Amino acid sequence: MCDIPNANAVWGAYLRSKGFRRNIISNDCPDCYTVNDFCREHPEGKYVLALSGHVVAVCDGDFYDTWDSGGEIPIYYWYKEEE
Repeated sequence: MCDIPNANAVWGAYLRSKGFRRNIISNDCPDCYTVNDFCREHPEGKYVLALSGHVVAVCDGDFYDTWDSGGEIPIYYWYKEEE
């Protein structure tokens, strides 16, 4: 794709090729809705949250990251529908 592997277009295309779909986070409270809030509202399923310059994996209501990003603000997310 002629770009670095962590560019949004590159990893987004990869997720799309694996059956993930992209969705936008609601704009009801753009500065107060956190990764922790997303996890509470999504107790089942597999997601990849896009933050500002970072991504976080969410699986069945738990997030997986190299640091505690639970207070960060997600912008959009990718999800995989169960087959």
